[in-house]
Amino acid sequence: MNKNSIHTTSPIALIQRQELLLRMEYEYEKETFRQQTETMGIGRKVKRGMCWYPLSVGRSYYNSLNQLVVEVERREDKEIEHVFEFGRPVCFFTQDASERLHYFNFTATVNYVDEDRMVVILPGASALMDIQNADRLGVQLYFDETSYKLMFEALAQVSKAKNNRLAELRDIFHGTQKTSTYGFGLTRFPWLNSTQEEAVNKVLHAKDVAIVHGPPGTGKTTTLVEAIYETLHRENQVLVCAQSNMAVDWISEKLVDRGVPVLRIGNPTRVNDKMLSFTYERRFESHPDHPQLWSIRKAIRELHSQNRKGANRENIRQKINSLKERATELEIRINEALFSEARVISCTLVSSANRVLMGMKFGTLFIDEAAQALEAACWIAIRKADRVVLAGDHCQLPPTIKCIEAMRGGLDETLMQRIVRNKPEAVSLLKIQYRMNDEIMRFSSDWFYHGALTSAPEVKYRSILDYDTPIVWVNTEGMDCNEEFVGESFGRINKQEANLSIEELKKYINKIGKERLLEERIDFGLISPYKAQVQYLRQLIRKDAFFKPFRSQITINTVDGFQGQERDVILISLVRANEDGQIGFLNDLRRMNVAITRARMKLIILGDASTLTKHPFYKRLYEYVQEV
Repeated sequence: MNKNSIHTTSPIALIQRQELLLRMEYEYEKETFRQQTETMGIGRKVKRGMCWYPLSVGRSYYNSLNQLVVEVERREDKEIEHVFEFGRPVCFFTQDASERLHYFNFTATVNYVDEDRMVVILPGASALMDIQNADRLGVQLYFDETSYKLMFEALAQVSKAKNNRLAELRDIFHGTQKTSTYGFGLTRFPWLNSTQEEAVNKVLHAKDVAIVHGPPGTGKTTTLVEAIYETLHRENQVLVCAQSNMAVDWISEKLVDRGVPVLRIGNPTRVNDKMLSFTYERRFESHPDHPQLWSIRKAIRELHSQNRKGANRENIRQKINSLKERATELEIRINEALFSEARVISCTLVSSANRVLMGMKFGTLFIDEAAQALEAACWIAIRKADRVVLAGDHCQLPPTIKCIEAMRGGLDETLMQRIVRNKPEAVSLLKIQYRMNDEIMRFSSDWFYHGALTSAPEVKYRSILDYDTPIVWVNTEGMDCNEEFVGESFGRINKQEANLSIEELKKYINKIGKERLLEERIDFGLISPYKAQVQYLRQLIRKDAFFKPFRSQITINTVDGFQGQERDVILISLVRANEDGQIGFLNDLRRMNVAITRARMKLIILGDASTLTKHPFYKRLYEYVQEV
């Protein structure tokens, strides 16, 4: 079935189709993981950030939620960015003298992680013994069975739903059933611009669904926070979710700044005191009843170990049971207190299935970065809500899908995209951007948003230098810039182009002047779609003494790593250079939209025009830059 015939199908058939495509992705990812585990060398896993080896094991303890945790730290390769994050499953292994890996037969879960240290939840005491007694210990990401299980459960529930709100929402989102709205008057928000004000009103009036479509720099978060704040005048509590922990942190922090009591389920990625103070774990720990609960749990653990020694078992079992009842009562009481104080519950879509949210219902669910979430993940949270507000931009980063067949079948089409197509009346487009010089913005506006965007007067002519050209393309054609292939999904590298990027950066820094650069904290971003190029660029900057005084003002990352961020100056290294005009995943234009819209005042693109302009998008971009 092709994507175009999809909207003539019944909503239930569409959900079942999603399930089928998700199953393909699941099998593919599971198989890839198995092959990687069996065949890929430890060095490559470490380079990709999915493995730490060797590890040192630190202290172990029971955390506030009564989970046995252990701290581990990586001893080498500390400069490599890793992909471990809260909630992801991991497995431990040892390496023997002949370099063969032996995996322990338990999985654990990341509870907290920073650059080089990780706190991991273990399934039990025997797992802890294994780790503590192991030589040459390592840890790697494990296949994430749990997220898939939750997505399959949600889809099954949605397709079976009958005569309830879930069934209605399914039929509205996927069918011909109309959306309905409330009839009360409009509210004025003089501190917002007209399109933001319109969006907040659309959210307040929607009975079923509203979409805030926020192109780069248009103040989507500001608008969303306002909409949540206003909704709380009408509802006691709302659920706020996003695909990633980082996006959840970002919106939670903005809400806390507005004085909204937030309860964050799950651990924040950017761990600062402000963030930690509203996490569920921290609040649970600081509740006045917690010390009592703690001592009861400790007593239960001690009784268990006595019980294993075999004396007077019946008596001990009775004691354990009565203590367990008391512990449960206390836990319920603490939870009730925490949830009754919070006006916003925030978590990732997957964490909305957390046991502490069991049985809870919300009037409104807000999903931020909705264009990056698989439809199935959205349904995990939608089951808890009566109406849904989605915010994001389907012209920026798509969800990550590894199975090409599933993607071609339409798994990459998000719920947000479908609703935008089926229910245009529910969509508000934010049209005034506050980030970029007008000439940087114009191309993106014309290509992706039908020319609808305008620049706020205060940014329209932003620049660092007088009479500067805001956007330039350094054509590397004929400069011996050749792409090379490294590792399978590690992709490509173009060392000459990387060196050239560094030279361009130096030239521009010298034009600005080093004193001014430090004084005004002017910041720079180097972006490449390819991880190998990113790592190579990082090495070049690290080794070069020229950059030492302002290394902290330079960020180098992939396009995905720059989502939601902005810098004064952006350089993009496109890498691809070949005879046949092969551009691989530069074909995903949404990624390029993200890359070119990160720059506030200056955008420098480096790429081989003869290779890239065979594609209409890059041809038009190249021409546009020449016109400017």
